[in-house]
Amino acid sequence: MPQPGPSRQRAYRMQARQQGMEATRQRITEATVSLHQQVGPAATTVSAIADTAGVTRATVYRHFPSKEDLVAACSAHWRSRHPAPDIAAWKAVRDPRERLYVALVETYTWFEAAGPMLSMVMRDLNQMPPFVAKAIGADLQSRVETVSRGLGATSSSSRRRMRAVVTHALSVTTWQSLCEGGRLSNSDAAAAMAAAILETVPSGAVQPT
Repeated sequence: MPQPGPSRQRAYRMQARQQGMEATRQRITEATVSLHQQVGPAATTVSAIADTAGVTRATVYRHFPSKEDLVAACSAHWRSRHPAPDIAAWKAVRDPRERLYVALVETYTWFEAAGPMLSMVMRDLNQMPPFVAKAIGADLQSRVETVSRGLGATSSSSRRRMRAVVTHALSVTTWQSLCEGGRLSNSDAAAAMAAAILETVPSGAVQPT
């Protein structure tokens, strides 16, 4: 049987090397995600990442020269495994009350899996690269605006109160307090927070959108 020529052998070696690099990068990423959830981003060291991934510190830096590079890779990896509730699906619900309840139930259900990591990230947010806080803030603002649409707060003060309660309702710490601490179901917690939000807007002011 004829043997592969030099060019094909070289291509095989390059492919194997690339696959090995991708596998190493994946191990480093997964090790970092695991440590972030266990001890928090602030306490996660490069040495601990290297030990967990079974590589050297130099290998970690070779794949991720900066903290920003590593956090970005970890964030993308984690989000791919814990996708947040779809805002577009919320927008498709015309009745604001129904949209509010659906959004809260889906968010609280998501927190069951995402809560441990989110808690650590929020605790250490001021020690993480600025793009993390910016992304979290922008996402939360979009969710608050979507949930608030059509609820009918007419004055600036009532809108401010309503948005503050909506923001509170969409917080992982609120879910922890109600569901982990208070032992409410996700649906009961969602109903309680939906009622609190609707108390901030005038009666009869809720309109389909």
